[in-house]
Amino acid sequence: MNSYNLFIGGRSVPTAQHAEVKNPSTGEVVGLMPLASTAQLDEAVAAAREAFKSWSKTDDAARQRACHAIADLIQANSEDIAQLLTREQGKPLNGLGSRFEMGGAYAWTRATADLVLPVEVLQDSPDGRVELHRKPIGVVGSITPWNWPVMIACWHIIPAVRAGNTVVIKPSPLTPLSTIRLVELINQVLPPGVVNVVTGDNSIGAALSAHPDIAKMTFTGSTETGKKIMSSAVATLKRLTLELGGNDAGIVLPDADPKAIAEGLFWGAFINNGQTCAALKRLYVHDSIYDAVCEALVDFARTVPVGDGQDEANLLGPVQNEMQFNKVRDMVEDARAKGGRVLLGGTPGNGPGYFYPITLVADVDHGVWLVDDEQFGPVLPIIRYSDVDEVIARANANPAGLGGSIWSADAAKAKHYATQLECGSVWINKHGAIQPNAPFGGVKQSGFGVEFGADGLKEFTIPQAVLS
Repeated sequence: MNSYNLFIGGRSVPTAQHAEVKNPSTGEVVGLMPLASTAQLDEAVAAAREAFKSWSKTDDAARQRACHAIADLIQANSEDIAQLLTREQGKPLNGLGSRFEMGGAYAWTRATADLVLPVEVLQDSPDGRVELHRKPIGVVGSITPWNWPVMIACWHIIPAVRAGNTVVIKPSPLTPLSTIRLVELINQVLPPGVVNVVTGDNSIGAALSAHPDIAKMTFTGSTETGKKIMSSAVATLKRLTLELGGNDAGIVLPDADPKAIAEGLFWGAFINNGQTCAALKRLYVHDSIYDAVCEALVDFARTVPVGDGQDEANLLGPVQNEMQFNKVRDMVEDARAKGGRVLLGGTPGNGPGYFYPITLVADVDHGVWLVDDEQFGPVLPIIRYSDVDEVIARANANPAGLGGSIWSADAAKAKHYATQLECGSVWINKHGAIQPNAPFGGVKQSGFGVEFGADGLKEFTIPQAVLS
């Protein structure tokens, strides 16, 4: 069993105490997470602040080359990290699992490396010249979740360093080991102190977000934690990018072909076992094809193998942790008690591991916990409707606004309704298909700020107007 260290100022730093990280498929200990002290957090922030002095002045082309070199290292080590990721997170190696995540990590890193933010000339006339420059902010604090720990770490770290900032990242205590390994690789390329990792319980994350020398916080996770980070940023007016929880609605129009869309609906909802912020969480189906869509989803879901992620045959794994497992179980039982019809699943096994079966629940509506709140697990509620305009309004009545989708045989009609959904991203005949050149972020209580593309890179800069 490996005992891991922090990585601060280019050095592997031991801690006095550790905590066990367990495999959610088996309960076995994967490794020992270092428990950082607040003094070690201060050390990490100080190292990042010192490194910012030179890294912020590094030539843009050199930063671009460094990010490409990081992508090469991630790719070269992707299988080893994927194996570690499966053991600590639970997701399978194959399908849309750990190897898929590692592919996304280095693909996003390469795409971000190629982004440029040239000086914009706003005015050039006899009255004067006005240029808009983009400058790095300072030390960026990053807090990442347990669902896509490596890929989201790259989403936070790479644009920050590409823009000339330095980083202190704090991963989830449930999945810290793959992030520690990622930071070790990054430090083979970057100067000491540019990227640092501290791990521990939630108190270290709170101290990071409140730290007076952190200039910006970027956070992916629950809305409630995002509110706490926003509150802690008030004293120093930290800049923020918050990608928070979603309760994404998918709306199937009456002209859709149930069998043709079943696979897309399934993976839109059940990617990463439903443990994805922008997964399909509420499915609204027109009354005329409701039964046919339910039947097609059940037929496809029965073909998907679920089990230990280290078994190459499996495509879905366990719920990542006990708290989330219990929430999913309780939401299904609440829906059942309120008249929900369980079409598939609904009965968890006895272990080992936090395995909850693929579950489809029909005949539920607003006012049921499973519909109103984000389940973040392998369960999909299917809601019947008869009027399209009314269902758009009902879908928008939720406080979340991360993503949404429209499913139809008529692309023009689908786009008409898609633009009426109140969410940061909307898809037509697919769901959750994010890409590195399209800005991604939420509205309402799903957060603010965007990631990806030039707009995402700008989030890690300060605009400065130069007038001459």
